[in-house]
Amino acid sequence: MRKPLLEFTDKGIYCSAAMVYLDPWKPVDRAIITHGHADHSRYGHRQYITHHNNMPIISHRLGEINVLGKNWGETFLINNVKFSLHPAGHIIGSSQIRVEYKGEVWVFTGDYKTENDGFTTPYEVVKCDTFITECTFGLPAFKWIPQKEVFQDINQWWAENQAEGKTSILFGYSLGKAQRLLKYLNPEIGKIYTHGAIENMTNVLRPMVEFPETNLITRETKKEELLGNLVLAPPSAHGSTWIRKMVPYVTASASGWMTFRGARRRRAIDKGFVLSDHCDWQGLLDSIKATGAEKVICTHGYSEIFSRYLREQGYDARTEETQYEGELNELNATKEESVAMN
Repeated sequence: MRKPLLEFTDKGIYCSAAMVYLDPWKPVDRAIITHGHADHSRYGHRQYITHHNNMPIISHRLGEINVLGKNWGETFLINNVKFSLHPAGHIIGSSQIRVEYKGEVWVFTGDYKTENDGFTTPYEVVKCDTFITECTFGLPAFKWIPQKEVFQDINQWWAENQAEGKTSILFGYSLGKAQRLLKYLNPEIGKIYTHGAIENMTNVLRPMVEFPETNLITRETKKEELLGNLVLAPPSAHGSTWIRKMVPYVTASASGWMTFRGARRRRAIDKGFVLSDHCDWQGLLDSIKATGAEKVICTHGYSEIFSRYLREQGYDARTEETQYEGELNELNATKEESVAMN
């Protein structure tokens, strides 16, 4: 029986023909990295290969690393296996990895979204035989509202809070979601303040994207300065001593999980905005169909439900276990966020 081009091992997704791993979760000699989120770009690899725009992100997060940058669509050979990176639309610098060997083509998506957010390089359909897809929101209940409408609601919410003399605290993951929020917040309403983790990451990305002006919250920042203005903070800041000094405030979270009211209640959030950097149910289905793939491997998220549906539609679909978390990583404090909070 022919060995699969990509295998799921205890270290990560492995291409034995090239002796290279894709987004491995344990230290390896050579790793091709889709994007900068902590569950996909781990510390300890001897060499990292990623898109040029992701290089400053993972260097900021991981420190001194041996990293090689590639352009979109640039083909590079490793032991006669062809690799290339293609836009995933998830966050800045996020890639799908195309792998070709002896006429067989696989695509590993990492995390991806099909809605064009206006500053991340938009998702690109890549034809393949086997498609490895995330299933973070692989349920029919997840159907995204166009982002223009979401940001209208967010800015209106901020303006209403300002009229009541309250500080608006908006939670979003420090890499990706926070910058997407920042890009479309209306600075005419008031000042935008930031938690240290978000400020630091945004400064890494400012050479690539034009963002509104932000004000870093420090120990010297007074509560009175924040009243009527907006604070961007990571979810890990909720309920912390850092945030308690901002009373009176109103909280909101921007996440795909805000589709469910129960998720908002469990997190003690006043307002939820449905905004995700991942595909919704229809986005996943449309993406898979567009690739022309006959085989689909479903990873993190609602993988069992989603793969069963795909099999009912005639696909050769199965699931594989990984250590990727999708948007669940928005709920967990990272080391960087914890340090910046203190």
